[in-house]
Amino acid sequence: MKSIIQCCLLAGCICLAVLCGTATYELTSSDHPHKWEKLYLVLEWPVTICKMSENDCRDPLMYWTIHGLWPDKADECNRTWHFNISEIKDILGDMEHYWPDVLHPNRTKFWKHEWEKHGTCAAVLESLNSQKKYFSKALELYKEIDLNSYLVKLRIKPGGTYQMADIREALTSVYQVTPKIQCLPPDEGQLQVIGQIKFCLTKEFALINCTESKSGSSFAHENNLFKTEDLAKCSDTLTDYPSHMRTWEHFLANTVDIQ
Repeated sequence: MKSIIQCCLLAGCICLAVLCGTATYELTSSDHPHKWEKLYLVLEWPVTICKMSENDCRDPLMYWTIHGLWPDKADECNRTWHFNISEIKDILGDMEHYWPDVLHPNRTKFWKHEWEKHGTCAAVLESLNSQKKYFSKALELYKEIDLNSYLVKLRIKPGGTYQMADIREALTSVYQVTPKIQCLPPDEGQLQVIGQIKFCLTKEFALINCTESKSGSSFAHENNLFKTEDLAKCSDTLTDYPSHMRTWEHFLANTVDIQ
C-alpha cells in the first residue's frame, strides 16, 4: 500500500511539473499568440469621430477622451472572461466623463468591448489583472498625460489649422517622447483632420517613443467599434483641428491648471 501511495504522489508531482512548465511557456514563449511587449494609451478627438460616423453627433464633446488601453499583438485573449460593470462601480463617474462612448448612448457596450478585446490581454500583468485595475490604470494614465491642458499651454486650439510637424514637435517637447498621431485623410480640396493620439508605454507604464513594429503592423488591432480603421498616420502637412458650435469655453472647462 505504501509503495502505491508513493507512486501516486510521484505521478502527481510529475503532472504538476508538466502543467507548471506549460503555464510558464504560455507566458514567456515568443511564439505565444497572446504575448505582447508594450501598451498604447489611445486618446480620441470626439468631433472627428463624429465626423467619421454616419451617426449624427449634434453635440460632440470638446475635450480629448479615452479610446482605450491596448496591448500590442494581442486580441481577445480570454473569451470567457466577460465584462461585469459591478466591478467598476466605484469609478463610474470618471468612466462616464473621461471614457465615454461618443457615438452611442449605451456606454456599457463600449467598455465591454474594450475589456474583452484588450483588457483580457493586458491582464497578464498583475497591475492590470482585474477589470477594476485595468480601467483605473487607464484613467490614471489619462490624468497624468493631461493632454487637454498641455494643448492649451502649447496654444493648439480647436477650430484652428496647424502644420502637423509643429504639433508633433510641440508634443515631443512636453512629453520627451514622440506619440503616434492619426488623422482622417483629406477629401479632395480639403485638409486632413486630426483624430487620435496614441501614447506608447512599457509594461512598467513609462512613456516611450512610438515606433512601427518589425512587421509594420503595430496598430493591426484597431478598434472598429468607432470605425477608426479609416484613420491613418498623419502627413506632415496642414491639419484641421476641428471645433463645433459649443467651442472654446467647454474645452477650457475640461483642462487642469498647470503651474
